[in-house]
Amino acid sequence: MRHLIAVIATVLAGWAVVYMIGLDKEVNKLDKISKLIKSTAMEDSKIKVQTHPNGTTQAIEEKKRSSKDDEVANKIKALKEKAGNIAAFKTSTLYKKSCASCHGNIGQGIIGPKLIGKDKAYLLTALKDFKSGKRKNYVMYGLLGNLDDKKIEELANEIATFKAKLDEASK
Repeated sequence: MRHLIAVIATVLAGWAVVYMIGLDKEVNKLDKISKLIKSTAMEDSKIKVQTHPNGTTQAIEEKKRSSKDDEVANKIKALKEKAGNIAAFKTSTLYKKSCASCHGNIGQGIIGPKLIGKDKAYLLTALKDFKSGKRKNYVMYGLLGNLDDKKIEELANEIATFKAKLDEASK
């Protein structure tokens, strides 16, 4: 009988230790989550009560930004400026399908050169030269080989308007 009681007590003590370890892990998780929430807080605001000369009071919220928050905001602003406004205006399906993957959504240049700001005559000549093989670029040759002169002129017309559209969208 003593042995049975000792075994039961040992099992219960073991279970209690395992249970306490589990609770300790959960507390540590909650502590980590709390620290993470505090470290990612963007604004610290305080409510201050101001009394006017006429005797009325008004609650004023003061907002403070830490230097880290300012740094993050500045980085986001710089990234937006660097990336440009890719949703500034809509482009045709033809441009998206044929040009955007290399030249960017608004002709800003990615793998291929920047197109925005080029005039229609330059673009039309370049496109026709690529199609004919006069200018050597196998990707351009492959893309333009299936397009007729009307579609090539449409592309040149559209791309030539990108600068004006971007300027209009930036206002």
